[in-house]
Amino acid sequence: MSDTIETINNQINDTDINADDNVQQYLTFMMEEEEYGVDILSVQEIRGWEEVTVIPNAPAFVKGVINLRGTIVPLIDLRARFSLATKPYTALTVVVVIKVEFELDNKIMGIVVDAVSDVYSIDDASISQAPSSGDNANHRYIKGLVNVEGQMVSLLNLTKLLNLEIS
Repeated sequence: MSDTIETINNQINDTDINADDNVQQYLTFMMEEEEYGVDILSVQEIRGWEEVTVIPNAPAFVKGVINLRGTIVPLIDLRARFSLATKPYTALTVVVVIKVEFELDNKIMGIVVDAVSDVYSIDDASISQAPSSGDNANHRYIKGLVNVEGQMVSLLNLTKLLNLEIS
């Protein structure tokens, strides 16, 4: 697993930010047999799961904080955020450390996911809008859907997903 994390961290560091404006790279990860993606330019690094410092009275999806080279980083359990069944953390469980731009400031946060999957280059034109699903609260976190190699990947809107004011 650490080889996979190191390989993907190297891909993140080698990402060409001046690549084709219409094609963006997405880091994908698995949650409950579904694949989700985030813009790789927002990914700072991937880490294996480690124990956290619990924050009293935090929302249930906030697992706690870690000290990342002097920066206190809150960790969001994506299973809890999406109201999925809990699952014990394993050797495949990883933390994706993400830089998020909000209106007033930028924050570094981590999301706990079941496993990292791959890095895909996706043309903006191939991204479809997620269909409205009525009362499904998780719909607001989906930026769009894309078909990659016969599999549907949900691309996440990180600003909405990690805005702790919205829950």
